[in-house]
Amino acid sequence: MLGLKSVTVIMVMVEFLDVGLNILSKAAMKKGMSDFVFVVYANALALFVLLPSSFFFYRRRTYPPLSWSFICKLFLVSFMSSSAQLLRFIGINYSSPTMASAMIDLMPAFTFILAVITGMEILDLRITSRQAKCIGTVVSISGALMLTLYKGLPLIRADASHNKLISLQLLLSSQTNWFIGGIVLAFQSFLLAMMHITETWVIRDYPAVLMVTTIRCIFVTIQSAAISLITVKGLNAWKLKPDIELIAIGYNATFEVMLRAGIHLWALNIKGPVYVAMFKPLGLVMALFVGVAFLGDTLYLGRLLGAAITVVGFYAVIWGKAQEEKEKAQNDQTGSFESFPQSEAEPLLPKHCKQGTEEKSLARHQLSRS
Repeated sequence: MLGLKSVTVIMVMVEFLDVGLNILSKAAMKKGMSDFVFVVYANALALFVLLPSSFFFYRRRTYPPLSWSFICKLFLVSFMSSSAQLLRFIGINYSSPTMASAMIDLMPAFTFILAVITGMEILDLRITSRQAKCIGTVVSISGALMLTLYKGLPLIRADASHNKLISLQLLLSSQTNWFIGGIVLAFQSFLLAMMHITETWVIRDYPAVLMVTTIRCIFVTIQSAAISLITVKGLNAWKLKPDIELIAIGYNATFEVMLRAGIHLWALNIKGPVYVAMFKPLGLVMALFVGVAFLGDTLYLGRLLGAAITVVGFYAVIWGKAQEEKEKAQNDQTGSFESFPQSEAEPLLPKHCKQGTEEKSLARHQLSRS
């Protein structure tokens, strides 16, 4: 099994790719693509890959039997997933990718609260590892909010010629309703937190990641298609153009629907929902880096400090998680020794050896008397 460092590296890569999805989806919607159609096409394209992959993977392997309770739970997870995807793109369309990366930072707080309520996390502040996780969660969210709300002095100014080559009009709009976009994205964060909690129950009862991902993709495609047929008017909205729209759909299908969904299920199974949610604040730090390095954005002091605080809080959570796993391993090792009662323990010497030793000592005692 992969260790904590390997899982952390994989999750960081997933969050970095997520920043690219925000930018591509905003660019596609600026071209006039419908949010609902975007979700339908992305999930349908991913389904064409997941179905044959599941068939060949489980052709010679056995998978746990499907039950109606599992199907109902997965249908609920799929509904939350399709709703979260729709809310995400609606929120980005109203605001910007930066706002999406900022509001998703509320997800760790929502996930931590729900995990404590459901009993997945134990809030015991007497233990150092759990103190680090709680403090790190608060620090990370505070840094993300500072990064979003406070600019400060400019440190690196944007290059005007570079901005002409890469127009930020793809990312921001003068007619954007930031308040509505923020509310929609905040509700999406709460929905994602609920989805992670439910997914953890599902994947621990049915530990077949590829099968769960495929079935969920089927449900999401059907649900999003039904909603789109009701809300989207006209056939022109379903026509695709061979430009950024196809690139965004292919990227979304490959990364979000297949790769990220499978990795999240795998990480939820072995690490839990709070661990997975804590990587979301890193998305805003990565969005800041991409904006400054590739899009010609201005780097401000407040954003730099907010990014540093977010990284410190994230490291505190990861350290607390590592200490928690060490404590659990030590407790399991101690419990394995204590599980054998002293009365049931095997003697150090076999019975016949013990009898032979007693007979020899008795013979020596008789000789000494004679």
